[in-house]
Amino acid sequence: MEFKELIQVRRSVRAYDAEPSHEDLEQILKEAQQAPSWKNSQTTRWYVAESPEKREELRQALHAANQKKAVNAALIVSTYVRNIAGFTNGNPDNEVGNGWGAYDLGLHDAYLLLAAKNAGFDTLIMGLRDGEKVREVFSIPEEEEILSVIAIGRGAEEPAMRPRKALEEIAAFA
Repeated sequence: MEFKELIQVRRSVRAYDAEPSHEDLEQILKEAQQAPSWKNSQTTRWYVAESPEKREELRQALHAANQKKAVNAALIVSTYVRNIAGFTNGNPDNEVGNGWGAYDLGLHDAYLLLAAKNAGFDTLIMGLRDGEKVREVFSIPEEEEILSVIAIGRGAEEPAMRPRKALEEIAAFA
């Protein structure tokens, strides 16, 4: 699929028919790893719930509204290791500090969403979750910041494109 088309057809899907195979997930994550990061620090970490048991355990850590949306999907917990991206010798390089780790993770997750769509899968980023329960499901180390859970699978719906703001509202040219 051409890139312009790919970014036009990707949507947040809230119902799934089937989850991807292990091989599909590996390929999608390998492609997502190509995203840039601060000084190539690569602090993004993903925890993948593939088995029915692990998916159900992770679903229980989601906000009630998201639990239903995650049925029949693989689930990926998205984290970054704190105090590396945006830091030198343990000190922040500028006022953004750990914001750079979150920024890098956002880039990796954006690549993940596009790689998934390119492979024929749909996604939904879910930020409403119980972070401590998510941490317990995968024994995620305390030095990692949990940002989201991403559902990935074959969509059971085709949501319409939601309106976007006019470019003039979000960009300034000088």
